[in-house]
Amino acid sequence: MSSLEPLHLTRIPAQDEALRAEVRAFLAEATRAMPAHVRARSWGGYSTEFSRQLGAKGWIGMTLPTEYGGGGRSAFTRYVLVEEFLNFGAPVGSHWIADRQSAPLILKYGTEAQKRFYIPPVCRGEAFFCIGMSEPNSGSDLASVKTRAVPNDLGFVLNGQKIWTTNAHHCQYMIALVRTSGETADRHKGLSQVIVDLSLPGVTVRPIQDLSGDRHFCEVFFDNVQLGPDALIGSEGQGWEQVTAELAFERSGPERLFSSIVLFDQWLDWVRTPQGHSAAAQQLAGKVLTQLAPLRAMSVSIQQKLTQGKSPIVEAALVKELGTTLEQMIPAAIADDLFSREAQDVPLELLQTLKYVTEASPSYSLRGGTRDILRGMIARGLGLR
Repeated sequence: MSSLEPLHLTRIPAQDEALRAEVRAFLAEATRAMPAHVRARSWGGYSTEFSRQLGAKGWIGMTLPTEYGGGGRSAFTRYVLVEEFLNFGAPVGSHWIADRQSAPLILKYGTEAQKRFYIPPVCRGEAFFCIGMSEPNSGSDLASVKTRAVPNDLGFVLNGQKIWTTNAHHCQYMIALVRTSGETADRHKGLSQVIVDLSLPGVTVRPIQDLSGDRHFCEVFFDNVQLGPDALIGSEGQGWEQVTAELAFERSGPERLFSSIVLFDQWLDWVRTPQGHSAAAQQLAGKVLTQLAPLRAMSVSIQQKLTQGKSPIVEAALVKELGTTLEQMIPAAIADDLFSREAQDVPLELLQTLKYVTEASPSYSLRGGTRDILRGMIARGLGLR
């Protein structure tokens, strides 16, 4: 029997939508000098200065309570912001994880002391977090993590390794999924989440250069790292419940639809010119837009469920799977179009953007859960396995 609830068409409330014009005006000016192939990094783009500018405007932590420095606004307000950040290719990667996942997780499960210590600097664009989930042999199968935090008189001693920890070399903190009791074979039992100060002795962060030449992908090693008792988030052994709730936020947002949007918009601007116009390009534009529109509607509807306190895990997996498939189709289809043209007719800057997105796009169906894992979740949700 299917565990999927129906997704009803949801409109972003007018009071939240009203912010869009101001955000667009700010971003148009802030990104004016940035070439498209730089903006194409989208939420992977990194600028601490830009994050602090957004923090000063109150555009980080919009959904968090005002008593912790947040905006106290609806989740739809943040949705509007995120859409525009992605559409403009704003360099928001430094605060992205802290705003999207880490601060909301601490708000939900953390102690009062943790909330007051960590959340205000996140909202100011001054404290950055990375995700400590995946390990070399534990990717989407997170229940098999081996990194262990052993309780002792001072708190916990942490040993192990994490990988795919985006921007760890720039972040102050990591929220790590670790085993605090039991064995790997116990799967979900004995898993907990801890906050790791990455400046502590015994922490080593090594950036890894990817195909595009970027160095945001990191591996992190823990060698007898002493954590205090206040490092634990929530209750010991509650980590699996917490991390699955966290992934619903990660998998259903606009970032699972718009990773290739700067390239698409740049290409679309060109095909609207006499030199770039063709019937085939018109058909491709229609194909992309007719897939993007319903996916965005689904994403907005999931946002409504999240605001109601629900945990639409399967629905989020569906949006992520369909969205990343579209994101990967866009550079491949645009490449087919551009390389069918005369070389001298295609703008160099457009080719530079295509090059970056093509090199980055294989990661779209890995980050946040691999395609095979997500399809298994969807099949279970539909009662097919």
